[in-house]
Amino acid sequence: QVQLVESGGGFVQAGGSLRLSCAASGSIVSFNVMGWYRQAPGKQRELVASITSRDQTNYHTNYADSVKGRFTISRDNTKNTVNLQMNSLKPEDTAVYYCNLRPVLMPTQSWWGQGTQVTVSS
Repeated sequence: QVQLVESGGGFVQAGGSLRLSCAASGSIVSFNVMGWYRQAPGKQRELVASITSRDQTNYHTNYADSVKGRFTISRDNTKNTVNLQMNSLKPEDTAVYYCNLRPVLMPTQSWWGQGTQVTVSS
C-alpha cells in the first residue's frame, strides 16, 4: 500500500554529520505526518523528529529534546520525501533510524521503513 525507502545511514566520527532521506511511494494520503524514530540497543523506540504535510495552517515540526539544535527535519510535500540533517553527532545517537508515515485522519494506520543504521564512534 505504502512503501518507505530510507538511505543515508552509515559510520561517522563524533562531531560529524549525516543526512538521512526517506522516499514514500504508493497510495499516500495527502494530509499526513512523516517522521524519524530511532531505537538503540536496550532502549525503547523514540521519536526523533516529525513534520506535517501540505497544509500550511497545520504545519508543525517536533524534535526530541536530545537532538534540538543539532538535527533538522525537512520535507518535500509534493514528492513525499522527508530528510533528517544530523550535525554534531554524538556516540549516544547510535541507533537504527526508522522512517514513518501516518495519515492524520486515520490515527490507527501507519507505515514503517526497514530502518537504517547510524553508528557514531568516539
